[in-house]
Amino acid sequence: MNLHAVILAAGQGTRMRSSLPKVLHRVAGTPMLGHVLAAAHAAGAAHCHVVLGHGAQAVQAWLQTQDELAVDVALQSQQLGTAHAVLQALPVIPDDAVVVVLYGDVPLITAPTLQRLAQAAATGLALVTATLDRPRGYGRILRNSDGCIGGIVEEKDALADQRTIREINAGLLAVPASLLRGWLAQIGNDNANGEYYLTDIVALAVRDGVEVSAVSADSVDEIEGVNDRAQLAAAERHFQQAQAGRLMADGLQLLDPQRFDLRGRLDFGRDVCVDVGCVFEGTVYLADNVSVGPYVVLRDVSIGAGAQIKAHSVLESAVIGENCHIGPFARLRPGTRLAADVHVGNFVEIKNSTLATGAKAGHLAYVGDADVGARVNISAGVITCNYDGVNKHRTVIGDDAFIGSDSQLIAPVSVGERAYIAAGSTIARDAPGEVLTIARAREQRSLPNWRRPVKSDKKKP
Repeated sequence: MNLHAVILAAGQGTRMRSSLPKVLHRVAGTPMLGHVLAAAHAAGAAHCHVVLGHGAQAVQAWLQTQDELAVDVALQSQQLGTAHAVLQALPVIPDDAVVVVLYGDVPLITAPTLQRLAQAAATGLALVTATLDRPRGYGRILRNSDGCIGGIVEEKDALADQRTIREINAGLLAVPASLLRGWLAQIGNDNANGEYYLTDIVALAVRDGVEVSAVSADSVDEIEGVNDRAQLAAAERHFQQAQAGRLMADGLQLLDPQRFDLRGRLDFGRDVCVDVGCVFEGTVYLADNVSVGPYVVLRDVSIGAGAQIKAHSVLESAVIGENCHIGPFARLRPGTRLAADVHVGNFVEIKNSTLATGAKAGHLAYVGDADVGARVNISAGVITCNYDGVNKHRTVIGDDAFIGSDSQLIAPVSVGERAYIAAGSTIARDAPGEVLTIARAREQRSLPNWRRPVKSDKKKP
């Protein structure tokens, strides 16, 4: 089947109250339009055509960054209705194609539903319909006495008895391009909005004796459009719950699937446990027996077997070895590489550094642009001073070195194997291995005649 997808994305989205085009608002970290394009490609669409209007430049700029989502762009300069919008894309669609019409603000549509829709269009016109308890806002499906679809009436144009109909038109349809081209040329705009409705092709298909079939979505959530911030939040929750369900079916333990956010891809081994409130972005891999504590953020990271990521830690573009203990309240920035059995404790920040097996930084330290050897102890308050205001410089610490509390290592500098840096030292030159290095401003003194400062009495005149 030569399947072409036409995605309508020209609407202004005034109810979003945003300068950002509606279709670029994100669900699970991806613009809504991106979700629709991905579903169309997964359903087998050979070509995707996006019809733009309001905010066209911003949408085109985003599309140009998506090499894997090659599309044709058509411009609807005047907003004259859905039929007029589809007409803008038709000139480049061949007659032997089947056209599936989608909407850039219906982000949860799935490939299986689109595949069934396209297959149903092989014999004529196919629509996605649903039966809702509260159908307000949707066009209603009109059926003949024999139960066949005879037309669609938009809610603004519906009579009182028609508004009681619960079967609604989801707006998604598929039809052979040759039929679509002929019907679009016959559509008028004699309706409450003065627009050219795509749904009017249903009556034309019935008139011409073309079969009109209905396809049901796997879930009502699939067909929900997003018109305001509340609906955007609802779409986010529906999407996240669906992801959580799939991941748990594959063996991931989520302590509360209602409080889970995946904005990318998550791969995992066996017996992996994720606590509440965690956010996963980009590409994340969790090996066997990894545990992730509450309110952790993981972005483009790989975590080795048996590692523990404790509460409120943030890891980005990092590789974590086996049996590491991270956090709570740790931050690992891009370029961090930890070997096995490394401990990074609370309020420790690491950036563009490697820590060899068994190294540890227990608390309140900054390690940037450093190569830290095996079994090194980095005490509280240690800072690698890596930036001179213009350039970054590296610090090298040999195996089994001990860096005392509140020490500063002014890069570029090296500390030898089994070296001991005394607490409070400022190391500006290489420190040899096997010995104690002390670098303090002056000897400690006690002043016997010193008096504690006292506050002045502000009440005195």
